[in-house]
Amino acid sequence: MIDARQGRRAGSGWVWHVAARYIFRKHKKSPSIVLSVLGIATGVLALIVIISVMNGFQLGFIESILEISSYHVRVESVPAGMSGEALEALLAVPGVAAAVPFREFQGIVRGRVWGQQAALVRGVPEGAPGMDPGMMARLEFEQGSFDLGEGRSALLGSGLATRLGARVGDEITIFSIPSIFAAGGAGPADGGDGTGSLAFTVAGVFRTGFFEYDMGWAFVRIDDAEFFSDGDPVIGVKIADRFRDRQALELARRGLAGVPGLEGAELSSWRDYNRAFFGALRTEKLFMFILVGLIFIVVALNIYQAQRRMLLERREEIGLLRAVGGGERAVRMIFVLDGAIVGFAGAALGLVPGLLVATNISAFFSGLEAAVNAAIDALNAVASLFGGGAIGDFAVFSPAVFYLTEIPSRVIPGEVALIFGFGFLSSLAAAFFASRRVSRILPAEVLRYE
Repeated sequence: MIDARQGRRAGSGWVWHVAARYIFRKHKKSPSIVLSVLGIATGVLALIVIISVMNGFQLGFIESILEISSYHVRVESVPAGMSGEALEALLAVPGVAAAVPFREFQGIVRGRVWGQQAALVRGVPEGAPGMDPGMMARLEFEQGSFDLGEGRSALLGSGLATRLGARVGDEITIFSIPSIFAAGGAGPADGGDGTGSLAFTVAGVFRTGFFEYDMGWAFVRIDDAEFFSDGDPVIGVKIADRFRDRQALELARRGLAGVPGLEGAELSSWRDYNRAFFGALRTEKLFMFILVGLIFIVVALNIYQAQRRMLLERREEIGLLRAVGGGERAVRMIFVLDGAIVGFAGAALGLVPGLLVATNISAFFSGLEAAVNAAIDALNAVASLFGGGAIGDFAVFSPAVFYLTEIPSRVIPGEVALIFGFGFLSSLAAAFFASRRVSRILPAEVLRYE
């Protein structure tokens, strides 16, 4: 008989051999093993696709907010005559990628023919596209371009332009909301004679993919915005890594403190003025992760029961292995390895198609819609023979309902690795807890009747 110490010195190759024999030969026809692998594969595939699409939506919103609206860091209380000095000091800070002064106000935008809409109007420098490439990357111009250089020009969001019935070259009127309330109403535009309104020519229509901006945003020159807003301008700062905003805040404060007249500048981070919104997105993603992750719990319970049944069916073999010198830990390792094989096979089987679908989500849904519509066309053809009504085309995300031109998806490698790990570890943990019954199997009692 080989004792445990000699067995360990002899190596653990026999453990792998027995584990592989159980999983590939003894149970190659067992439906529980196949179902366990498919269950883990389904969970991994579903989580990768769902989380990737959710990342696409959420990061699209977040990047639109940070790149167009709030910036990574805001600098306020900068005297109007010192914007140039403030820009130089901020651009000299390590990690700062862009800095743009702007003014903004709430106004009413009125079309020349019909329609009016409340909007946030932001005044930016004429050279804003070169000063802030990140903002330009988020603006897709359906008409015209980002050109505020000639006359009194304005850029409208696509939804706002549709509401006003305005196109490039049309004239619109912008009213300042505070002046409307102060005057008790406003009449037609008259070039700024005290009614708080100015006439602008539409130079471009842009789309961001974020409904709020497309429906209620407009850009004008910062000099024109000064007519409506007499406060100090705000400087928006972009940093190379937005998650290093705390460090950037400290460095920016030091840089501005060294410039006379800028000691009183107030700085804030994107975390401060978007805390509630970003917190809601984080909570939504966490709960979605947990809900879809319940698949792994169900599969783990299935693996746990399958391993317990295997232990009962192999009591004689386990007793024999223990009798010839196999230690309790080594015999338990056989069943843990079986669980590891099932977990790894399932996770790998779900990983590949999950990544393929997540990285080609638009093509996947297009193919799905084409297949469903082909079936609908066939049903319509059959129904027409009997005088039945036709069924309309199917769309997963219809543009009439959803504000989408395409389905966004963003695969984050760290999250994919975490999902793969969950699938693998759920099976491994189930097998580990099921294998504890090995300690209750005594070789003498098992072999007494053999």
